[in-house]
Amino acid sequence: MGWLDPSSGPLGYVLYQISTWALPAVLAITLHEAAHGHVAALLGDDTAKRLGRVSLNPLRHIDPFGTVLLPGLLIFAGAPAFGYAKPVPVDYSRLASPRRDMMWVALAGPATNLALAIAAALGFHLVADGQGWFAANLVNALSVNLVLAVFNMLPLPPLDGGRVAVGLLPDVLAFPLARFERYGMPLLLIVLFLLPVAAGQAGIAIDPLGWLIWPPVDWLGRGILALAGHG
Repeated sequence: MGWLDPSSGPLGYVLYQISTWALPAVLAITLHEAAHGHVAALLGDDTAKRLGRVSLNPLRHIDPFGTVLLPGLLIFAGAPAFGYAKPVPVDYSRLASPRRDMMWVALAGPATNLALAIAAALGFHLVADGQGWFAANLVNALSVNLVLAVFNMLPLPPLDGGRVAVGLLPDVLAFPLARFERYGMPLLLIVLFLLPVAAGQAGIAIDPLGWLIWPPVDWLGRGILALAGHG
């Protein structure tokens, strides 16, 4: 592939890696966010649709800090790359049953990522030797979508899993959890990314991502590959 040949030198390797991660990541994030807006519209709230958020245009979903600056800062600090898109606006009052329907809106994003992961696994049948640029995109698509699905289902607002938990828990637990939403993202950044870096500087191994994310990602990946006929 010329200048994208990973064996053509350091620059070729870097460009090749970017080219095989960019498309899966952009598709995973874009379809995740668009799915939230689409399901909200089906359930009575077309706010996201009117604002152009039910779109396959990734620019509609990019958050300057969460999608660009934050991942760059984390990579620079030696932490795992992490980012987020602009939240999809939902007017709860326009949903027929706000608490129940918000669960379905929240589940739409991770469910879309699982569907994309299954599609990637099925796509392996189209790659005879499992090598090359197309195969690398499929492998990365499987990984990216599983990580997004599992991460977003952590039961802490504003993540999708937090909103599902609010819908399922009794009022005495759901209301305090819902009020915690404004602190959820800073807490996640501290516990999952900044704390391991700081602990590592002190010679202490702390790996919340390894404890919370990778085991279910591995389990789901094995299951999906088996379902797609690869195991």
